[in-house]
Amino acid sequence: MLPQEVIRRKRDGASLTRGEVQEFIAGLTAGSVSEGQVAAFAMAVFFKGMTREEAVGLTLAMRDSGTVLSWDLPGPVVDKHSSGGIGDNVSLMLAPMLAACGLFVPMISGRGLGHTGGTLDKLDAIPGYKTQPGLDLFRKVTRESGCAIIGQTADLAPADKRLYAIRDVTATVESVPLITASILSKKLAAGLDHLVLDVKCGSGAFMGSLEEAAALAESLVAVANGAGLKTTALITDMDEPLASCAGNAIEVQNAVDFLTGANRDSRLLDVTVALGAELLASCGLANGAAAEKKLLATLESGKAVEHFDRMVTGLGGPQDFCATASRHLARAPVIRDVFPETSGQVSAIETRALGIAVIELGGGRRVASDKIDHAVGLSHLAGKGMKVDGKVPLARIHARDEASFAVAERMLRAAYHIGDKAEGGPVVIRRIGGE
Repeated sequence: MLPQEVIRRKRDGASLTRGEVQEFIAGLTAGSVSEGQVAAFAMAVFFKGMTREEAVGLTLAMRDSGTVLSWDLPGPVVDKHSSGGIGDNVSLMLAPMLAACGLFVPMISGRGLGHTGGTLDKLDAIPGYKTQPGLDLFRKVTRESGCAIIGQTADLAPADKRLYAIRDVTATVESVPLITASILSKKLAAGLDHLVLDVKCGSGAFMGSLEEAAALAESLVAVANGAGLKTTALITDMDEPLASCAGNAIEVQNAVDFLTGANRDSRLLDVTVALGAELLASCGLANGAAAEKKLLATLESGKAVEHFDRMVTGLGGPQDFCATASRHLARAPVIRDVFPETSGQVSAIETRALGIAVIELGGGRRVASDKIDHAVGLSHLAGKGMKVDGKVPLARIHARDEASFAVAERMLRAAYHIGDKAEGGPVVIRRIGGE
């Protein structure tokens, strides 16, 4: 079928067949479908939506546009995906914890998007760590370490790269079917047996409301299971940072402290264990409290640290990284606390503004070509309900110079609202099952 006929049918609200979608995506991959036609298709989907069957067909067609990995491993192959937030370094702890439970985690992650941090940018803070290895090394480290966190290679779902680049400049990023296909095509190409999704909602998330987050989570779970990948989702709170920090090297150190037991932020622990428990249950290894106990045991025994260290070394990083992280991670020249102008409890946080402050410090990108300063960011972030005063700071700023410190300080003060009380809720809000 001609590409323009596929566009016309979707524009007019028709449901596309899998064959029509596959032909269009094959043309997208081969370059025989023009950029204008891709943009028109994306806009038609944006306005008309897609049925579950159409979304499954689109996802599978994008998966099949490149290499689809297969694994011969002595355990389930699993992964987790987050929709993005501030202080969300869960992948760095969850992957080795799952590996210590006997699962294999070939995790394909992304870079920072908008105001949110990216797992690959965090790992780039580790000297020598290869976030873009070849597939042979990816397979080797996954087998030997139980986990490997890398970026998308050119071989995996190449149609997604071209479609996303066009969506990014045609105001069609926010389409739920297109988001769904973009996320899941890469996960399906990784050859997974089980997947758990962490869909954020709140002031620091892309999905601000619970209704928006639920719509995305339900679409992802329905399409993933429709494509043969056993998947569940948790909707989690992003009305405040997940970890007590934001910034690349700072979040890596936070992850090391979490794994070693030096410090574990309570909300971060809750989300990490909840997501891990979903995967253990999905694999039939443990349920509920037993699954949580199994995951916590990997921390107390030191097994999770061992798997993380093996992954880092296998991908080119330092030996025994967790024991020597402070020697390897960059440190900003200007590090100072910022105290509130009035004492009281943190009643609300404009969490997105904290992510923007990290970008202003140089810890994120204004444009794709920007080089990231891994040393800068925020730490000791006060959480909702916490009492702050002249001795307890709102946060500690890590800056390259005094000028960027001053900008971040203004943004930080504006992001925090101080009052008499704060109303908080659970960090895990809702589960979306795939049954």
